[in-house]
Amino acid sequence: MYPSETQMQVRDMARQFADDVIKPLAEELDREERFPHEIYDQMGELGLFGIGVPEAMGGPGFDTLTYALVMEELSRGYASVADQCGLVELICTLLVRHGTPAQRQAWLAPVMRGTKRVAYCITEPEAGTDVSGIRTAAERDGEAWRLNGGKIWIHNAPVADVGFVLARTDKDAGHRGMSIFIVDLNAKGVERGPKEHKMGQRASQVGALNFTDVVLGPDALLGDLGKGFHMMMSVLDKGRVGIAALAVGIGQAGLEAAVDYARQRRQFGKAIAEFQGVQWLIADMAKDIEAARLLVHSAATKIDRGDNATKACSIAKCFAGDMAVTRTADAVQVFGGSGYIRGFEVERLYRDAKITQIYEGTNQIQRMIIARELFKHGALA
Repeated sequence: MYPSETQMQVRDMARQFADDVIKPLAEELDREERFPHEIYDQMGELGLFGIGVPEAMGGPGFDTLTYALVMEELSRGYASVADQCGLVELICTLLVRHGTPAQRQAWLAPVMRGTKRVAYCITEPEAGTDVSGIRTAAERDGEAWRLNGGKIWIHNAPVADVGFVLARTDKDAGHRGMSIFIVDLNAKGVERGPKEHKMGQRASQVGALNFTDVVLGPDALLGDLGKGFHMMMSVLDKGRVGIAALAVGIGQAGLEAAVDYARQRRQFGKAIAEFQGVQWLIADMAKDIEAARLLVHSAATKIDRGDNATKACSIAKCFAGDMAVTRTADAVQVFGGSGYIRGFEVERLYRDAKITQIYEGTNQIQRMIIARELFKHGALA
């Protein structure tokens, strides 16, 4: 579970990138709600996309633990940037596990280089946690398909070049009637909704996509027909580890900011770091961040060993998301009134943390999964 020397080198590279490139732009990106084009391009050049893609397919071939280390460091710089790394990792994992050789050949390289921006298109007005409620449908038209429907709250919808779209291909087959299609988001019949204005992670843009008789060739179907739900579920554990690591990075950034401020801020003739009340706040931050980090590393290691990691990933995601919200609130408390003012890092971190309790499965859903796994496999499993 302890990172190897190679993993530490990758982590240190990501840490330096966060310090030198991401952090100086974070406040501006948040204020302007601007997609981080310049950072995105550099991440592609540095190989920070598609971390788990095997070397035989043109990737670096790193494991899930390395991915988690990178996600934490990027998030420590700005969670919106880490979100891009996580999104690309999920798309690349789908392609590696389920794509045809031709699809891997066509899409892996440009996605990893950052020259093609991606969107993972699942959520709909009636289908959030309950994916069975999706209504977007693809119908056969000879050898081609016609796609109709709409998606909401899709990451990168305003800027993506290509979407991986979950659609119904058999309305009567339940979960077995869903498939994933690779869709050119600049094609005729694709309409982008306005960019949503979010509470946090504001440089990670979200919007709606509408599809009206979008013609898709036979090569647009990812993998096998009717396997879309299975494909989506196959990347959930890795996705949850990624969000858990992102939450740890937010918490770590809050801790660093609180420690630095407590050393500098003086009240009653001394630094507030000397007050026991402040020390206890910071100590609680540190212990929970470390606990969350170890849970993330444990879950990632289970995935890498090929173990059943579902419970571990849900525990990590649930604990880390709750930790990030609670402990960034503590960071705001250390800053006092200053922490409530725009322009101070901890105010942004507090806003950025909240979504980690919601996306990639709400923390209420994670608790249901944890309980289900306990009753299914036993408390010692």
